[in-house]
Amino acid sequence: MGYAELIAEYGDKYLHAIWETLSMTAVCFAVAMVLSILITVMRVSPIKPLRIVGDIYVQIFRNIPGVALLVIVAYALPNLKIALPWKTCVEVTVILLASAFGSENFMTGINAIGVGQIEAARSIGLTFGQTMMKVVIPQALRSAVLPMTNLLIATMLTTALGSQVPLNPQELTGLVSYITTRSTGAGIVPFVISALCYAGSAVLIGMVGNSIDKKVRIMR
Repeated sequence: MGYAELIAEYGDKYLHAIWETLSMTAVCFAVAMVLSILITVMRVSPIKPLRIVGDIYVQIFRNIPGVALLVIVAYALPNLKIALPWKTCVEVTVILLASAFGSENFMTGINAIGVGQIEAARSIGLTFGQTMMKVVIPQALRSAVLPMTNLLIATMLTTALGSQVPLNPQELTGLVSYITTRSTGAGIVPFVISALCYAGSAVLIGMVGNSIDKKVRIMR
């Protein structure tokens, strides 16, 4: 099956798959960003139990393979009477993974902030929460633009876990499986098209991320 024939037969499904992949990526990354900030604040909190919980969270979800975590969320949780829709299972898995790595990115940004700024904030009477909101988090966000751009790309690629569960419509990787099981002569063409879609999206994300970084970068 050639490219023209494949597009003619499955072009509409590819459009749906691209939309599904990008929409899942947007939702997962937005939630992961918020969660990663909260986890990072816990990890630098003066309250020791919160620091321990934050560190454990990152160590657990940073070191679990995505497929293994998806199996737990999609197939083990129902044994605890927690049955989620397939798409939600994929999104929860991606969010847990992305937020753990996102917290590490934010920690790197926080570590780049001079200790003197924290001490100055304390000296003028700012509380821990005020220091985080007005001094630390804004600078950490600016320092973490490029790492977070890479995380966004990784989040998009991780949505390929959706191919392991029956999603409808399928994301890009799941669509490849759908096509190859129904068209014996499809060959490598479906893989190439999906790969190009991923690569093209990643390049665009990278370009936008680089542009934002140049505008907000903190010169040291």
